[in-house]
Amino acid sequence: MVDSPNSQLLSEKDLSGEADQHLYNEKKSIYKTKLLKKHQHRPTDEKPYGCFHCGKRFAQSLTLVTHQRIHVRDKVYFCDLCGKRFADSGSLDIHKIIHTGEKPYLCDQCGKRYAHSGTLVTHRRIHKGKNPFVCDQCGKRFAYSGNLVTHQRIHTGEKPYLCDQCGKRFADSANLISHRRIHTGEKPYGCDQCGKRFARSGTLNCHQRLHTGRKNYGCDQCGKRFTQLGYLVTHQRIHTGKKPYCCDQCGKTFTVSGNLVTHQRIHTGEKPYGYN
Repeated sequence: MVDSPNSQLLSEKDLSGEADQHLYNEKKSIYKTKLLKKHQHRPTDEKPYGCFHCGKRFAQSLTLVTHQRIHVRDKVYFCDLCGKRFADSGSLDIHKIIHTGEKPYLCDQCGKRYAHSGTLVTHRRIHKGKNPFVCDQCGKRFAYSGNLVTHQRIHTGEKPYLCDQCGKRFADSANLISHRRIHTGEKPYGCDQCGKRFARSGTLNCHQRLHTGRKNYGCDQCGKRFTQLGYLVTHQRIHTGKKPYCCDQCGKTFTVSGNLVTHQRIHTGEKPYGYN
């Protein structure tokens, strides 16, 4: 049977299409091979993408793009519960765990729980005695690099975070966020046991120990245990005799700041509770 001219043309067209597809696939394969070789020969610590704002470098261009939003304040993802904004969706997802109260990561040393695995890893340095971040002014060591940065502002006096309601300034953004709740009355952190609400997550954590009875902080002198670190610090002054709070009128010193406030009323004559 003899092929018709049309069928011959169709056959030639099909063959041409197959050839083009084959050529395309071959070029694609060569391109992928080049990319792989380029990746394999790149040193593991090479970071060719640099931020022109701060000089920080990145191995991937997409990571640089996400980073640069910090500088341009292009934070397009926001929390619908508290309004806080983020440069990427992943950071928003991590943040939302704060509101749910979920803390799936447990420290097997002290029982403290965390919302994020990275925070648990950093926390464990406390038990291991690892505080790799050192202040070059006073030598104080920190488990978190962010805590070191905030601490150094004690020496510099820098308070870059300003409340637009009252003008008060803060050394770190977290304190500003918490402070603003004084003006708004917002209390986003709720106790799942009794429903009481708090403006700060740390205050909620301390409160919840009333329900659990857990006392994580122990005195190394007498063994007495406390629910809050602040209570332990105050208690330890019994052993050391330290009285850091001094009356500027008569020089009398006190172990607790509240006792100083009460004492100073002797000098001022203030009677806040209406007693004669």
